[in-house]
Formats: sequence, structure tokens, C-alpha cells
Amino acid sequence: MLGRVRKSCARFLNAVRADIDKGRDKRTHNLFEAAAAYVSACAEDDQDRIEETAGWVSPEALSFGVNELACRAVIALARERDESPRTVARALLGLPVA
Repeated sequence: MLGRVRKSCARFLNAVRADIDKGRDKRTHNLFEAAAAYVSACAEDDQDRIEETAGWVSPEALSFGVNELACRAVIALARERDESPRTVARALLGLPVA
């Protein structure tokens, strides 16, 4: 698992360092839009899209956006399941009940 995280981080850093201006959309993206696109690309294992969306905002902004998306998703799922956010988060990660 750590190898996969390390590999994703390396790809992310390479994408950030890459030249963003390659004829792509010149529109400015906000951090929440970038986070949503980045996470969905990761879920679909779409490496090209991951690299593209990683360059939309700074790494710090993307990290904040991904964290905010995770929090909102866990809260929404907890409400849907009528469980605590802690229980839902642990279940999503495959951790035993605390």
C-alpha cells in the first residue's frame, strides 16, 4: 500500500513540475473543482487525467481540496447510513471497529 501511495505522490509531483501550457484549457480552475476532478480520476485510475488535474492548482490547494472532499463525503455517507463519521471512515479503509 505504501508503494502505491509513494508512486502516486511521485506522479503527482511530476505532473506539478510539468509544463502546464500544452494547448489545454486556459480557464482558471478553483481548488474544489480540481479536487473533485483529481479524486474521480484517481478512482478511475486515469493517469492522464490525474496528471492534468494535478496541475490546475498548487499542490497545497489540491491537498486542502481533497481533504475537504473526503470530509464531506464521509459526513454524507454517515448521514445516509445513520452511522458516525468515525465508523464510516474506518469501514471505508477496512479498519476494525474501534
